[in-house]
This record gives sequence, structure tokens and C-alpha cells, in this order.
Amino acid sequence: MRFRVLTLFPQMFETIMETSIIGRALANNQIKFECDDIRNYATDKHKRVDDYPFGGGAGMVMKVEPLRDALLAKPRFGNSRVIYLTPKGRTLTHQVVTELATFDELILVCGHYEGVDQRFVDRYVDDEVSIGDYVLTGGELAAMIVIDSVSRLVNGVLTNEGSADEESFANGLLEYPHYTRPQAVDGDEVPSVLLSGNHQEIEKWRYQQSVRITGERRPELLSEEQVQELKNNFAKKKKRVDKRRS
Repeated sequence: MRFRVLTLFPQMFETIMETSIIGRALANNQIKFECDDIRNYATDKHKRVDDYPFGGGAGMVMKVEPLRDALLAKPRFGNSRVIYLTPKGRTLTHQVVTELATFDELILVCGHYEGVDQRFVDRYVDDEVSIGDYVLTGGELAAMIVIDSVSRLVNGVLTNEGSADEESFANGLLEYPHYTRPQAVDGDEVPSVLLSGNHQEIEKWRYQQSVRITGERRPELLSEEQVQELKNNFAKKKKRVDKRRS
């Protein structure tokens, strides 16, 4: 997987591309990364990449020519996708990340100011992606999130290949709670089922916890069957409590 970023601020990517899992993946050639400064492709003496919007209004709009020339300066991979990071795009979900991970190259266009000239979007952009219902000062942070989330699905990037399969959203649910040593901290104990050695019961407990947490925080993610399961578990718990009280 190759990530190519078109940006006005390439220095913003230096730290993220050198550290942690992403840095290791780059060092191991599991992913590749290139960053192109759009301003290098401005042709006037002031290196202008933006101008006032036609029709008036606040802010500035990024010009077509520097964006176009930056994009076309290098050949694309055959299986590549040009993505413009914008609040108007489709929301980045685990499903979208999984889809993007099937490409050999993602070219991420980072807008600024009031955005980019629509003619560039219409002619050169394959997809528009948003990381949430809010506005950032530019697309760089959004591009970093795309790189991080997609890289984790590239073969070999995660040292534990099963990790990505058990995380939040991978199976449609939020992830279950995690515990580590020591067994007791300030009187708080690890749930006994996790110490039982019974892997079937552990998996059952983790699934139930995922359903419970999802029901509390993101109920729209649950299927009708899972909603009914929550109701049944609540009814059983209530019956046990009532029995103890009687």
C-alpha cells in the first residue's frame, strides 16, 4: 500500500510517519509514503495556491492548477484512488476503511481555507471522505487518520494478526473491556471468568460485554436479535435481584 499526500504543510506528517506502528510499517516496507508540497507547483512569483471565490463570500479557495500539477507530477498505480478530505464527504467508518485497504495506492488531497475549486474535484477526485461532522483548519489531520486506520489492515502491519478482527466495529460491535496484571488494584478485581482458563466461557463473556456496551453507547449498531438478547439478559438479571430481595 502506498500513501501519497498532497498538502501545503508536509512537515505535519513527519512525526506520525516515524513513530509507533506506522513508523515500523514504513521501515519494514509494508507501506510506502510520499508527501508533495502543493505550493511547489504554483507558477507565479508569490507561489500563490489560492484566490478569492467567484460570487464573493468569506475566505479563499485553493486553485485548480497547483493541485492538478501536483497530482499529475507522478504516475499513479493502476489500482489507486484519489481522495479529497472534506466535511462534505462520506463518513469514514470501519466499512469504508476496509474498502480503502483494498487499493494499492491512496492519494490524499488536503484542502485548506474554504476548500478547493470544484473543477479539480469534478475532474480528478474519485472519492470524498469526512472523518466526522465537524470542521478542521485543513485536511492534514484527517489524512493522518485515514493513513493510520487503513495501514492497520495491511497484511503484516499488526504483529498480532488477530487484533484487527476483535476491535471495535470489526464485527459490528464496540469492543469488550480489557484487563491486565495485577489481578487486584485498589480493591478492584479482574472479572473471575477471565481467570478461569475456560476459553469458551471467556469468548461468551466478551461477546456479551460487547453487546452490552454497544447497547449503552451505540444502540443503532445492534441487530434485532442482539437487542432481544440484551432484553433477555436484563430480565434474567432483574429476576435474580428480585429473588435475592424477597
